[in-house]
Amino acid sequence: VTETHELRIAVIGAGPAGVYSSDIFLRQLKKLGEELGLGTAARIDLFEKLPVPFGLVRYGVAPDHPSIKFIASALEKTLDNPDIHLYCDVEFGKDVTLDELLERYDAVLFATGAVEDKPLGLPGADLDGVYGAAKFVEWYDGYPTGAREWPLEAEEVAVIGGGNVAMDVARELMRNADDLKERTDIPDNVYEGIKSNKARVLHLFIRRGVAQAKFSVQELREMEKLPGVQLIINEDDFDLDEDTIEEAGKDKLTRQMVEELFTIREMAEDMEDDGDVDYEGNPADRKYYVHFNSAPVEVLGEDGKVVGIRVEKTETSADGKMSRTGEFEEYPVQAVYHAIGYKPATAPGIAYDERHAHLANANGDGRITTAAEATDEVRERLYATGWAKRGPVGLIGSTKSDALLIVTNMLEDLSKAAEGGRVAADRDPESIDRLLESRGVKPIDFAGWKKIDAFERAEGAKEGREHKKVIDPEQMRALAHA
Repeated sequence: VTETHELRIAVIGAGPAGVYSSDIFLRQLKKLGEELGLGTAARIDLFEKLPVPFGLVRYGVAPDHPSIKFIASALEKTLDNPDIHLYCDVEFGKDVTLDELLERYDAVLFATGAVEDKPLGLPGADLDGVYGAAKFVEWYDGYPTGAREWPLEAEEVAVIGGGNVAMDVARELMRNADDLKERTDIPDNVYEGIKSNKARVLHLFIRRGVAQAKFSVQELREMEKLPGVQLIINEDDFDLDEDTIEEAGKDKLTRQMVEELFTIREMAEDMEDDGDVDYEGNPADRKYYVHFNSAPVEVLGEDGKVVGIRVEKTETSADGKMSRTGEFEEYPVQAVYHAIGYKPATAPGIAYDERHAHLANANGDGRITTAAEATDEVRERLYATGWAKRGPVGLIGSTKSDALLIVTNMLEDLSKAAEGGRVAADRDPESIDRLLESRGVKPIDFAGWKKIDAFERAEGAKEGREHKKVIDPEQMRALAHA
């Protein structure tokens, strides 16, 4: 048996949170390891239940986000590190248990992300034609276990939500299929689906005001360039009082977002004045309405199907407090998509904080606790980062600052542990491989992922595209193990 002197860390989840944390752990260890008495050598094993890495970047963000390609290639560079070992197609809690990991690793870090929608919780939410954003995103991103077909029969649709996912969903529903195919890696089934999409009118409902929306400027800029789409806003939504303008000005990102929304307001006026055209001045065949201060209160149905949505006007004060006005309006729609937040995944054997929707951890410092109460005790050697730690908020960038905090805590704890943090009983690096093999589990490693990626690039090249996604998990396995 080869005993290793290196620290051994298991990371669950190979999305941005897991990959950033692995990278930052190795960097910080090189920097601080000697003075902490830990040495500078570590082996990180990164476990991912899907056959491919990158989580949210590959499967949670709309395919037409230009910055995503840069993030994916940065994550790939990180994974191409001899101290990081990728184990895709290995599911925590099913293929390997917590006890088995603790036997072989000095610490286990959960970076498991989110796959479920928060429930809509309105009357009519269970009607045929009401969809959670997560499932729709899985469809258009080709998630390995997601739907392969999507019903796009509705001519009038509503999207509920004031964040980036709502913007993504609305944009894909208003997209021109050829334009989307040309610039993205969408698979054929998604191209065919969007090509046959009947949606001609879309209503985006945002409960709070212009200054309280949670859009990134980049999302707004992508909304501005939709071929064949006329943007329509309600001018009254933009009558902001002095206090609100002052409050919005305090935060740089909020200020930039509000400025961009005013740009959209001007665009919408021009589109109308020029005879209902799109951003290039061409006749628009689709209309995209943006409603602020609008809280949906009920999905209306007939014969079990969606026929409309009832919305209450709201007022939002400068400090972001929303009040209802008792004024209602109904809009005819045949489908409703809700993007009101995700619910991060639970992990077998780890306490879950239902109220804040994340793994239970002490005061948000990433140390996993026995329960979600204030009296909870920290469980040694277990940590959480990203959405698993703080719930489904923040952009991919916030995951980096998170990772640094957690890694600092991990190194501090490891340096206090006996034998310089080397506490796992089984230190044979091949032990995990033997365990998985004994169960008939065949992990896909980094070299296997590179084979899938090469195939996707070759398929894309045939159509003059950079990349074309493989969506069938069996095909991924066949490519990776070839």
